[in-house]
Amino acid sequence: MRFLHTADWHIGKKLHEFDLVDEQQDAYQQIAEIAKEEKVDAIVIAGDLYDRKVPSEESINQLDAMILDLNLTRKFPILAVSGNHDSAPRLGSGSHWYEATHFYLHTTIAQALTPIEMADTQFFLLPYFEPFQVRHFFEDDSIQNVQQAMNRLVAEMQKKFDSTKQHVLVAHFFAAGSQHVDSETTVEVGGLDAIAVDSMVAFDYVALGHLHGKDALHAEAVKYSGSPVKFSLSEAKQQKGVWIVDTAPYNAKFVPIKPKKDIEILTESFATLIDPAYYEKVNRSNFIAISLTDVDVITDVMARLRKIYPYIINLDRKYGIQDVESQKRIDPNLDPMTLLTDFYNQATDSRMSKDQQKWAAQALTAAKEDDE
Repeated sequence: MRFLHTADWHIGKKLHEFDLVDEQQDAYQQIAEIAKEEKVDAIVIAGDLYDRKVPSEESINQLDAMILDLNLTRKFPILAVSGNHDSAPRLGSGSHWYEATHFYLHTTIAQALTPIEMADTQFFLLPYFEPFQVRHFFEDDSIQNVQQAMNRLVAEMQKKFDSTKQHVLVAHFFAAGSQHVDSETTVEVGGLDAIAVDSMVAFDYVALGHLHGKDALHAEAVKYSGSPVKFSLSEAKQQKGVWIVDTAPYNAKFVPIKPKKDIEILTESFATLIDPAYYEKVNRSNFIAISLTDVDVITDVMARLRKIYPYIINLDRKYGIQDVESQKRIDPNLDPMTLLTDFYNQATDSRMSKDQQKWAAQALTAAKEDDE
């Protein structure tokens, strides 16, 4: 059979202060069209459907619409698991009747041990887990870390293998040898944060979620799909997309997704960045990260740049700021909030946001009360 492998949708996630609703919707539409064009028999979603355990109403509505479109309108079977960003109980609340439309959403260890059979393939859907959950499930105190837990789970799954079929594991964890990026949450449980790739050799294919780049792991049949949208500056150069997997004979093909808003890194002087001859050649509808080559202080640099580049997600200094002694000296007799605001302005070349001012005021008040 042929299936599409995706993961880490993180519906509801923001890129710094910017909503990604439109970007995630556009990526979803591309996934749905790829599934149609490739004539897949099913769609695998390997965890982290939501970005938060308690998603917003808008996020719930957005994911619901996607699942309804895929499963009820387009008639694709869906095989999905909960990730570490999902609340397994909340996500799995309707899973028993979802199966009536071939939407298989597994959020518990017990569910993971019963395969879903489609055509020539058995799918084992293993949600994100911690060692204590596996230890309690099997009532086995010898299970103390995530690798021991995985070994026991795989052994139990193998008891259900049909030798006439292919075997696919869908899971959400950190595989040994993989590399993180900034937007990912490390799995660190039981003193061991990685599962050995060798422990999954019994499966013909392992569809993983958790890491956001397809190249985080290089293994023939154990793959991360990566996220369909770029969620951090460290993902700027990643190619997003999905895997199209054929089970017999085995073949895995990566199909790219084009971002609605890409992440672009600009390393230039302030004078160059505000020059129309330069910025009119830049796609300013992209998310922009700026690394200034200037070493002198520039007043209100972020506000001035934002007038030209509205989607700035990061601003730093490639060579730092020199001549600190020549900067305006701060009067130590000023009130603490003014001192903090002036220091922030000088250190970052920008002004504190209203939220930052509120948090700072609360922290200063708490510190004052502690002193009293």
